[in-house]
Amino acid sequence: MFPTKPIAQMDMQELESLCAQIRHRILEVVSTNGGHLSSTLGAVELIVAMHYVFDYKSNPFIFDVSHQAYAHKLLTGRYEEFASLRKFGGISGFCKPSESDADYFIAGHSSTSISLGVGAAKAMLLQNKDGIPVVLIGDGSMSAGLVYEALNELGDRKYPMLIILNDNEMSIAKPIGAISKHLSQIISHPIYQSFRNFTKHFLEKMPDSATYLAKRFEESLKLITPGILFEEMGIDYIGPINGHNLADLIFCFKRAKEMGRPVVVHTQTIKGKGYKIAEGHYEKWHGVSPFDLQTGVAFAKPSIKLAPTQVYSNALQKLAKEDERVVGITAAMPGGTGLGILIDTYKDRFWDAGIAEQHCVTSMAAMAKEGFIPFVSIYSTFLQRAFDEIIHDVGIMGLPVRFSIDRAGIVGEDGETHQGLFDIAYLRMIPGFVLFAPRDNATLERAVEFAYSFSQAPCAYRYPRGSFCLDEGVYTPKDFVLGECECLYQGEQILLIGYGNGVGRAHLVSVALKKLGFDPTLLDLRFCSPLPSTLGSFLREHSISFVFSDSYKSCGVGSAILEYMSAHNIMLPSYTLELDSTFVPHGDVASVECAIGLDTESLVQKVLAKLVDHSLCSDKEEKTYAKS
Repeated sequence: MFPTKPIAQMDMQELESLCAQIRHRILEVVSTNGGHLSSTLGAVELIVAMHYVFDYKSNPFIFDVSHQAYAHKLLTGRYEEFASLRKFGGISGFCKPSESDADYFIAGHSSTSISLGVGAAKAMLLQNKDGIPVVLIGDGSMSAGLVYEALNELGDRKYPMLIILNDNEMSIAKPIGAISKHLSQIISHPIYQSFRNFTKHFLEKMPDSATYLAKRFEESLKLITPGILFEEMGIDYIGPINGHNLADLIFCFKRAKEMGRPVVVHTQTIKGKGYKIAEGHYEKWHGVSPFDLQTGVAFAKPSIKLAPTQVYSNALQKLAKEDERVVGITAAMPGGTGLGILIDTYKDRFWDAGIAEQHCVTSMAAMAKEGFIPFVSIYSTFLQRAFDEIIHDVGIMGLPVRFSIDRAGIVGEDGETHQGLFDIAYLRMIPGFVLFAPRDNATLERAVEFAYSFSQAPCAYRYPRGSFCLDEGVYTPKDFVLGECECLYQGEQILLIGYGNGVGRAHLVSVALKKLGFDPTLLDLRFCSPLPSTLGSFLREHSISFVFSDSYKSCGVGSAILEYMSAHNIMLPSYTLELDSTFVPHGDVASVECAIGLDTESLVQKVLAKLVDHSLCSDKEEKTYAKS
């Protein structure tokens, strides 16, 4: 059983035992359910020390990204419930205030924590509340500009705050052995802090000529510590310290708590700590599917078709080999976007810019201007972070930057913060932007080829995580031609319009309708901006139409078609079967789709209900399907 004794009353031996038990529970559940692993194992001592020194009820715990917060969940009453991690209806893999009041803020995208901490500190000051915000941020998140915007204000305003920098890749500073550890202990000691404050006030009252050597001494001390960046921004720095040494962590956190100003405690941890197979910098252990705990080998999955990400990667490799003008960039997801092999093969032409989506977009805009053929490979949920740059740096000048949008649509276990449901809406409104989408792996290859050859304007194409709904080869693939749709099956009365992965959903609905005696037309829209010029003739030839796309109804593909119908005076009942405006929960894709009515059975029932309303189907036929 998980210990019930208050953590603040535990001795060091009990705390060490608690850390071991937390790691065991994390490994037990994640090996069964899948989830984030290496980073959350590495943060166990940090989080235990946070709970030992601070009460989260009066000191908000703010986790950046929060995929490393599993230990926090276990320490805040969710030990048994933890077995439902990332399952539909279970607890989230990220912090979620609606799940527990111990979770101060939702987090799934990186680099928001220090900004949140500044806001919380301001609010606490205005409300005369005791306590300070406690922020845990990883070194990877330090590559995003939002962090430095927050640090800039924090250093100026000096709001009391503890920032725990979890450096698990030595990307900020390499420790200098015993000297660094000794300096960290000196810097964190109250005597040093008192001396420093005394010196500061003393120097302010002395003429410059008398303080030159003293100032040089203080600057020299900073230069042999890795915290000069923070110190120069006006934020005190302690570290680097061993992030797995509970005694050192507790000592430093207590000192930071007493200092009454912003403090960065730089800790160094090992990813995967406590599970030897995963210890170290192995990208594959960041997020895992269920695996055998003894061997570390992932459980065998049923044979599946090639993932769209790999199809994209293969197609881009071919183009890069043939044309040296082809370049590409991703934002900290080389493996997830398929760009990893290109970065390894063409080191001067493909880049991982870190968590810096805005920079990715703007830098590729300049490369497009210089005559290169840039591909920006980013997940749908992360691309929205660069919305202004897409408009200001790409859209206005009409630069031919190609956006390859991975993880479009329902992504599953990562939930609300990661669903790729907004890209159509926020890109469709940009003048001159060309949006298109493949329906299967074969047409994804052709989408990459079309993007490569299209140089008149910026363009974007989207594809799902895992696999398309439509199996490759069901319909013969054709090349993309700007502004042209493709009729996959000619029927009568009922027009089913699919876009991207929605073509597969429309196909499955079509199969079900044919079994009931209907003969629907199936249209692959292909382009939603600009809409195909022949769309009007298809709409006029039918009695009713239905739109399928993995996007929201608001500003989605159906909305675009209704705008088109209004502009061309087409009077036809048209219904979109896209998603209602609600944030989609986490869980396996099949369960989530059933819950939001995106499964085939639900879609067919919605179509039949509208056919009844328009006297194109009898109540008897609808009930017959419902029974079947």
